[in-house]
Amino acid sequence: MASEEHTGTAEESIELPTPVSEEDDVEVTHPGTDGHDHDESEPEELDAETRARRDAALAQVRKLGDPALRATALPVERFDEELAAEVRRMGELMGDALGIGLAATQLGVLHRVLVYKAYVDDPVTALVNPQLEWASDELEAAMEGCLSLPGVHVEVERPARVRVRARDESGAELELEAEGLEARVIQHEIDHLDGTLILDRVSREQRKEAMRAMREANLEGHPQAAGDGA
Repeated sequence: MASEEHTGTAEESIELPTPVSEEDDVEVTHPGTDGHDHDESEPEELDAETRARRDAALAQVRKLGDPALRATALPVERFDEELAAEVRRMGELMGDALGIGLAATQLGVLHRVLVYKAYVDDPVTALVNPQLEWASDELEAAMEGCLSLPGVHVEVERPARVRVRARDESGAELELEAEGLEARVIQHEIDHLDGTLILDRVSREQRKEAMRAMREANLEGHPQAAGDGA
């Protein structure tokens, strides 16, 4: 990463407006959940306050058909309180939405920023300008959900272990190695920053099945299951 990213005052957010209507994306997929923390079982009953917070958070997440989800995020060049506030907001929204990962593009902001919390006891981790430096030859298939694709779960095959270089919200350099669910979430969110959805990583038939599942979920008003979205 360029050393210039350490300095300056946070760049102005580039945010795409919310489209008036959501058109179906032709590249779609099939249902399921992540075999680790993305739970296939029925979501636990939520109390009214938690449900209200979740619904309010999900309303701010861009859904399939929004152009922001197909955009390539731009590298962050300045680190200051504005960026720190963006990261805090993302972490709060992810938590309120009961997700385990969130990319800035899912909020319509074209910054190369993601946050995640793979396990309950983990802190929220922010990766700014993440670069995948290495991925294992060993692959793992597991079900994944997405906050931007209500009702959709698909089995996605990804490298079991990865090494990533990034910066945190203050500009400090990070290098981390991850495996299992953490590696999967990081890869899922980096995909978002590149305009790639889990729907692009499955067969055409699975995409059709997933699209049907999403339409049914929308018609039935089923919320995203707790803990299965990123």
